[in-house]
Amino acid sequence: MTFTQELWRETEALQHKIRHMPFNRELAAGTLPPEVFRGYIVQDAHYLEGFARALAVAAAKAPDPQGVAQLAASAAGAIAVERGLHDHYLGHFGVSPEAFAQAEISAACDHYLSFLLRTASLGDFPEALAALLPCFWIYHEIGTGIARDAAGANPYRAWIDTYSGAAFAESVGRMLALVDRVAALSDAATHLRMHRAFATSSWHEWHFWDSAYHMRGWAG
Repeated sequence: MTFTQELWRETEALQHKIRHMPFNRELAAGTLPPEVFRGYIVQDAHYLEGFARALAVAAAKAPDPQGVAQLAASAAGAIAVERGLHDHYLGHFGVSPEAFAQAEISAACDHYLSFLLRTASLGDFPEALAALLPCFWIYHEIGTGIARDAAGANPYRAWIDTYSGAAFAESVGRMLALVDRVAALSDAATHLRMHRAFATSSWHEWHFWDSAYHMRGWAG
């Protein structure tokens, strides 16, 4: 069993909860209320900007040029997703750039980003990687699972295609390989920090979707 497989196994109950939570069930069915998805997309656009910054901070700590290049490219990719997928949906829902800039960040989004940026800034490189991994891996798992079940006319097809697509799968595979490579060179104490960081970010993934489904803002 690889190190990343151990991370997943130890959070399996939470991963199951994420797969079957109302937001993702209704997204797959195409019945997720538009106003819920609109709020989610606004928060996700805020999130991806911060996620890209955390990736860039982690890239600066990478011990070799390969790691620097990989994480820097992932940071650029996160911004590209924001500008592509999110511009598509924000435009579809009539959210202007001015309205987006004025949109209040939710507590769930803020807390997740605070954890990622703190870990990337103050933690060591292996811990930062483990904290960043769930956003890649969980979205891929959810995206591919939904793609198997979703109807062709699903109104959220662009989202589904993005996270179930080959390009995203390749980026997830590279991230998994990097985490496994770094873990192989790390000691037991570092492994423990990596396990904790992965579990914490996985919980934040669940909380982010749960908050979006219930349309919670800052005080929610």
